[in-house]
Amino acid sequence: MPVVVFLVWLALLMPSLNFLVLILCLRSSLMCPEGCNCSAEIGVVRCTNRELREIPRDIPEDTSVLYLDSNHITSIPEGAFRELYKLRELYLSNNLIDSISPGAFRELGEDLKLLDLSNNQIRQVGREAFGKLRAKTRLYNNPWHCECSLQELIETLNLDPETLNNIMCDSSLEEEYAGQPFVHLLNSGINFCSIHQKTTDVAMLVTMFCWFTMVISYVVYYVRQNQEDTRRHLEYLKSLPSKPKNPAEVDAASTGL
Repeated sequence: MPVVVFLVWLALLMPSLNFLVLILCLRSSLMCPEGCNCSAEIGVVRCTNRELREIPRDIPEDTSVLYLDSNHITSIPEGAFRELYKLRELYLSNNLIDSISPGAFRELGEDLKLLDLSNNQIRQVGREAFGKLRAKTRLYNNPWHCECSLQELIETLNLDPETLNNIMCDSSLEEEYAGQPFVHLLNSGINFCSIHQKTTDVAMLVTMFCWFTMVISYVVYYVRQNQEDTRRHLEYLKSLPSKPKNPAEVDAASTGL
């Protein structure tokens, strides 16, 4: 008897369930960014080659795979991927990205397995932009400026090993490093952070020398100015006419003699 009751209840409830599923699907499609294709069933959002200039703001929270590749995106602001805790793959390759804000990827969950930033215009980015991200990251084919910050980034991130040799130095503090794979330079024993420290020390030494020279110059100028003022004052005193003596004082002086 309870089984029959349950079946009757389920039959009555089915239209409501179907309606609820329809509402959820409709809501998911309404939340899909304009110009993108969203698959509610598997959580894939495709915005490839849509001429986007910025990260869409209405990405569904249940997105697991997000394609933003082959667009005109130039920057990634902080909080661009807020609340996308289920995201597992993020594709940002083939854009014009040259600016990544600190903490841009910090809010992504630990489920993120792949982050593709290849083929962009990134020259510099601090490791603080990635937070504690452990996703396999692709950074190749960017015009990197090879210095200490890039070395720290490579030591921090879980880079895709198949693309490591394609992280090239477009420019560097040392001209001979330009055009070479950054990882090869590191493997050859070059420490960009020590170079950076030496450069900083030299800059500080030059600054201190300039400051010391300025102080000495001011002291010399001050002494010379005082000497010149003193000389002028003495010349002025010498130029003053002598005070004539009183006749009474002259007679008293004569009498005394």
